[in-house]
Amino acid sequence: MTQQLTLPRITVRTATTSSLGVAGLVTVLLGAFLPMLDFFIVNVALPTIDRDLAAGPAVLELVAAGYGIAFAVLLVLGGRLGDAFGRRRLFIAGAGAFALTSLACGLAPTAWALVAARVAQGASAALLLPQVLATITAASTGAQRARALSIYGAVGGVSVVIGQVLGGMMVSADLFGTGWRAVFLLNVPFALLTAVLAVSHVPETRAPHAAGVDLLGTGLLTAALLALFVPLMEGRAVGWPLWTWLSLGAFPLLAAAFVAVERRTERSGRVPLVPPSLLRIPEMRHGLGIALPYFTGFGGFMFVVAIMLQQGLRLGPVAAGWALVPMATGYFVASLSGPRLIGRFGSRVITAGAVVQGAGLLTLMATVLADWSDFSPLRMLPGVALAGIGQGLIGTPLFRVVLSKVPAERAGVGSGVLATAQQSSLALGVATLGTLFLALAPGLGIAHALALVLALQFGGSLVIAGLSARLPRSVG
Repeated sequence: MTQQLTLPRITVRTATTSSLGVAGLVTVLLGAFLPMLDFFIVNVALPTIDRDLAAGPAVLELVAAGYGIAFAVLLVLGGRLGDAFGRRRLFIAGAGAFALTSLACGLAPTAWALVAARVAQGASAALLLPQVLATITAASTGAQRARALSIYGAVGGVSVVIGQVLGGMMVSADLFGTGWRAVFLLNVPFALLTAVLAVSHVPETRAPHAAGVDLLGTGLLTAALLALFVPLMEGRAVGWPLWTWLSLGAFPLLAAAFVAVERRTERSGRVPLVPPSLLRIPEMRHGLGIALPYFTGFGGFMFVVAIMLQQGLRLGPVAAGWALVPMATGYFVASLSGPRLIGRFGSRVITAGAVVQGAGLLTLMATVLADWSDFSPLRMLPGVALAGIGQGLIGTPLFRVVLSKVPAERAGVGSGVLATAQQSSLALGVATLGTLFLALAPGLGIAHALALVLALQFGGSLVIAGLSARLPRSVG
């Protein structure tokens, strides 16, 4: 039997006693939607960027990877800064920085200038996103918090699909002759609006005893994630030189050093970047175990299917985006039903979602292998719709499970850990499943390469089903 770890409860004093109202929830969810949308919206614009800026494959992958890497490595630090200096203050600063860096992306004169702006944009997203979950956790309770976390889970999944649809539409529309630049410039007014709304509608919360920044832990975590993501995302484009293998070999050593430093820091009475005691909470530990295969598969699926639609079926960016609408619809419907289902069946909803997602993946795999010559968005509809429903049933309760027992005074670091797991896994899916697909497609053919990727993601569904059975049935 899993033993429940009880962490000391500390009374949280906030700069305001108001809770998170409807307007505040809409504001923070908009702040979450923008950076998650931007993770994938650039995918459909990459061919146009390559043509306009003469980027080349290696630099082009950095345009996509630079954002994700900076986003992933700085998320925990962003959560810690919100704990220390006030989450609303950091939310407003992050939204403002996101607007400025999006403008820099939209105005970038060269490919390398765009890479630098994308890295800065990822850093600003890492400042913004952890404050969303932390504010929801610290400024709401009970049923209100449960509903807010369910909606957050829905926003996260739908934003990925909308990113691909909206990106394709904007590139094709060529608004005011901006072409691919419009996908970045669109962020500017909405990010500024988010910052303005937060001043009036988002309550200020912070940890009562601000902990100093764990510089050594931050450095080791950053180095470990860079050692993993840079070679995975850039290796294929540059031909897998020696430095990529040395970097991958350094990853487990850096990860082990990070764990050792964090344990030593907490034993000494100081506050580490990622407190090991937080990871001993069963809901946090098991939930993060589910998050890894879930988001890895989700990120890889979206990337591979986008490539298959545009390069395999020769669809334009708009048609490729619309082909994923059934998936978005299934995800959204499942997310709307999620809170009621969770109230009745608890964490078993995640198990059911894994089964439905697996059925969708097998359906899509069978359709691909049956007759690739007649494969079309219409024929893939049953598979992607089922997969979307299953993903919605997993993602909606997952955030509630992971954060349900995190003390309010640790909301920032808990949210940062979850957001890091989410974004790192999305990037890992693109880097691993995407690289595998691109490497195998020329030899095996697109149909068999896609089927193999779907089979691997189906294995992830089995892992999710097994891990979800270990969760407490009741979800707070």
